[in-house]
Amino acid sequence: MASYAQALAEAPEQVEVIIPPNLIPHDCQSLQPDMLTLIKLNAEEIGVIEAAVPGGASNIQDIYPLASLQEGILFHHRLRQRGDTYVLPCLLGFDSRERLEAFIACFNKLIHRHDILRTAVLWDGLRQPVQVVYRHAELALEWLDLDGNGSHWVAERLNAEVEPEHRRIDVGRAPMLRAVAAYDAEQNRWLLQLPSHHLVMDHTTLELLVEEIALIQQGREDELPKPIPFRNFVAQAQLGGSLEEHESFFRERLGDVEEPTAPFGLLDVRGDGSDIEEVHVPLAAELAQQVRQQAKRHGVSTASLFHLAWALVLSKTTGHDDAVFGTVLFGRMQGTEGAERALGMFINTLPVRIKLRAQGADKCLRQTHDALSELMHHEHASLGLAQRCSGLPGGTPLFTSLLNYRYSVPQQEGNTAHTWEGMEVLGGQERTNYPITMSVDDLGNDFQLVGQVSRIVGAKRLCDYLNTAIAGIVENLQAAPQQPLSEISLLRADEQQLLNGWGENTQQYSDTSPVHHLVEQQAAATPEATALVFEEQSLSYAELNARANRLAHYLIGLGVKPETRVGIAMERSIGMVVGLLAILKAGGAYVPLDPDYPAERLAYMVEDSGIELLLTQQHLRDTLPMTGGLNVIELDRLDVTHHASTNPEVALHSEHLAYVIYTSGSTGRPKGVMVRHHALSHFLLSMQETPGLSPDDILVAVTSLSFDIAALELYLPLISGARVVLASRETTRDGRALGSYSIKKKRRFCRRHPPAGGCYARQVGHGRRLR
Repeated sequence: MASYAQALAEAPEQVEVIIPPNLIPHDCQSLQPDMLTLIKLNAEEIGVIEAAVPGGASNIQDIYPLASLQEGILFHHRLRQRGDTYVLPCLLGFDSRERLEAFIACFNKLIHRHDILRTAVLWDGLRQPVQVVYRHAELALEWLDLDGNGSHWVAERLNAEVEPEHRRIDVGRAPMLRAVAAYDAEQNRWLLQLPSHHLVMDHTTLELLVEEIALIQQGREDELPKPIPFRNFVAQAQLGGSLEEHESFFRERLGDVEEPTAPFGLLDVRGDGSDIEEVHVPLAAELAQQVRQQAKRHGVSTASLFHLAWALVLSKTTGHDDAVFGTVLFGRMQGTEGAERALGMFINTLPVRIKLRAQGADKCLRQTHDALSELMHHEHASLGLAQRCSGLPGGTPLFTSLLNYRYSVPQQEGNTAHTWEGMEVLGGQERTNYPITMSVDDLGNDFQLVGQVSRIVGAKRLCDYLNTAIAGIVENLQAAPQQPLSEISLLRADEQQLLNGWGENTQQYSDTSPVHHLVEQQAAATPEATALVFEEQSLSYAELNARANRLAHYLIGLGVKPETRVGIAMERSIGMVVGLLAILKAGGAYVPLDPDYPAERLAYMVEDSGIELLLTQQHLRDTLPMTGGLNVIELDRLDVTHHASTNPEVALHSEHLAYVIYTSGSTGRPKGVMVRHHALSHFLLSMQETPGLSPDDILVAVTSLSFDIAALELYLPLISGARVVLASRETTRDGRALGSYSIKKKRRFCRRHPPAGGCYARQVGHGRRLR
């Protein structure tokens, strides 16, 4: 953090924050609104708080708002009815009952010393949640009466008593800790579970508690530093920077983010951590030394190198070169004097955005360092504010992974402040609501990676990726600093084999024709064969081709040419299929607009796709969003019989667009995916071979044009000489009707060749995202 501190020192001088005093008198029997200097509460709200605190007003020392990260933690606490991700268990062992009880006595001295340990959080009946500092609170020791079945069983029973998946801590009462003890007869030791709530504890707070208890146990209480009230930090966060400055900063950096960075597709940021596994992986000593050398050489912090490496991991696991993730900020860099030794929840989580693009390691590293340095000036901002400043709709997470770079200097031999005679730490855990958390422990010389992720992904795999990423960046910085970071591969040997060996498609088709040319070839070969059936209507291959040709010549006259995007919003009908083929024959790319979609979504798709021409039907026109300059053609009222029925001659190559479809928008705004002719034709020809389709087959088309599988259902039969039976919208919505749907002459259903959506998605993965 030294380089960050330097960046702060060189920044424009900030206005000194004057912390208003606490005006609640020591012998207060009834609180008044003007006694509260950090929050505005009316008499009714004060009465609610007094009633909730044991001892009433006489036991209330202070009331103030929550800090930024506390707000987020409280949200997740209230969201769950059972268990709490932010309860942090800690199992301790003592060689005697006396030592255990002495430890609890020391802890109660700390509770008396530090406001944050006497703090409760209340919200019922209040306009906003508040934290209330008790004048007196005590940690009561609870003993479990167990019939010992072995030491392992006793520890398990204690752990189960405080297990975060099912147990909660009452955050409305101080202290937000429990002390549950049991005797382990087999090992002749006394075990203590000391769970605490993250609302009042961060990593530094735990370390400071350890130091202070050690001093008390050694009889050195006079060496304890003067306690720093947590209210000073809350005041600094409230008054030290304006909301407008924070908002301007995050809007500038996140305003155009319209999709969350969700590695491995993990989007649930409200999980309970029950499926999370944790792995600790040390960095090789040589690599650790190289990291420090490169950081020093480039004038940045080692934290910047690891943030860049994590951005590279996210880039590879999301397929994007623009990554947003949460970074844990120390929260004490710009605080009041003595904040480095204050107890409480100081840390904050805020988003950092790193764009790799095609840039080299040196440039990316400098940009990463600058981004983190700038973020430090907003370390007290709310994550909720940053989220609102992005381009994402409400309720969609901005990011789903967290990087926590923390300084954890290992205990040195002879450091008595950290050694407690007769006591040992047996276990503990830290969890967040994020599905992916990567912690980097800076141990002074060495580094340790701590990965927490779903077992499906694998924590060891996650650590391996980061290890490979940091090694690749260091190598680039040493040998090829301008080589694009995107060229670094993170895959293990087995994953390389899966990708390059088993995942390689050996079936290639050279000089593939666009799909409409393949349909034209089939029409020439079997002109009288039935091509398309809808309810009581049918068209032969020759009739379908001729109708599509006439409309295509009309569209060419309107200016449709290669790369022209043409919207099509039609009910399922013969005319719909004719319209699709006509757009392709004219050289254009169709953009399906499902009439059943909400008007807001359709309007966005019309604007985003840039269509200037829309094919529809008369009865749908008034239900569709119209923009200025959009030429709307009602196909059911259009007469094109005077146009030529010959195949248009339009120069197309394989890279021209065939169609544009939009994603569901489940991870943000819908995105237009552009599919090109070579991808579509290659896929259809491969499906023609396996599973295969013959002229005797009939395929029932049931999928909306807005889904990629519709292209398989419509075009595969038409290039194979088979028959397409277009199911009506009503039939596709009725499972019973669809199940009994049949053709009079041949009762062959779409189940014969089930949609292969997964295969299709892989084959047309060459399509680029629109814009």
